[in-house]
Amino acid sequence: MTLREIADKLKTIESAAIFCHMRPDGDTLGAALGLQGLLRACGIPSEVVCESPVPAKFFFLEGMREVASAPTKDAQAFIAVDSSDEARLGALCETFTKSKKIKFNIDHHVSNTRFGDYCYVEERAATCEIVTALADELEVPIDAHTANCLLLGVSSDSGNFAHKNVTENTFLTAAKLLRCGADIHEIQYNMFKRQPRERALLFGRTMSKIRYFYGDKIALISVGKKTLEECGASADMTEGFIDFPLSVDGVEVAACLLETKPHSFKISLRSKGRSDVNKIASVYGGGGHVLASGCMIGGELEEVVDKLVYTIRQHIED
Repeated sequence: MTLREIADKLKTIESAAIFCHMRPDGDTLGAALGLQGLLRACGIPSEVVCESPVPAKFFFLEGMREVASAPTKDAQAFIAVDSSDEARLGALCETFTKSKKIKFNIDHHVSNTRFGDYCYVEERAATCEIVTALADELEVPIDAHTANCLLLGVSSDSGNFAHKNVTENTFLTAAKLLRCGADIHEIQYNMFKRQPRERALLFGRTMSKIRYFYGDKIALISVGKKTLEECGASADMTEGFIDFPLSVDGVEVAACLLETKPHSFKISLRSKGRSDVNKIASVYGGGGHVLASGCMIGGELEEVVDKLVYTIRQHIED
């Protein structure tokens, strides 16, 4: 479907619930709240839902504290944003898939499974880029609050405009959102220039134990639940950690292993460009982008490390 066709379908609904993916980041939250703003401009009420709590670092934006853990109203349509497959909705997966509601899927991941009745997937730096473009197709203005939400997603998922997925359109999108009233200084400060002391402690402990493999082409960090507790930190504070080992000279692929529960690890993968980490993640049922992907792997830490390093080695281009 084209974005215009998605817009035309959205105009026909009377109400919606907008679904974020589990362990939400700036892009899924920004896209959801941004889309909520566009629907509001169309006269369509909606609510934003997410199975996981919203990290406190996003509370500087209005609406983040109002994200519900499940739909509370009888919406006519369900809309998933920034979710490559239904499983990414976590505990709300069955709520979404088994419902007889009209289902939309708007995403920027190449690995998207094209679930839902109406699907729009385009590889961009962020789903918020797509939602910004959707405003033109809906023929509605973007107010300052909506612009802030969308710029949050664009800036965070692009690594503050530093990742290789950034294009001319990414900057044009950001410029448009600034014209609409987005406060880039507030977003920059809260997302990239401040952090709790607990995160600083966790960062230091984690980076002091970077492990290297395969001629130092692979860098790996791990964060266990015990370490989180000792630092007084939360799992969401590890967002962005993977960028540091990837920045080390000679490293081609970096991985972060975050223990989510005993014998279960959330894997984040990043590449400098010579290796497709989407293919690596897909081996374990995950996915994402060529340069940034993720998956879940079960087992003891060293078992998971061995599996992952072996798989990465098979995909590193010499």
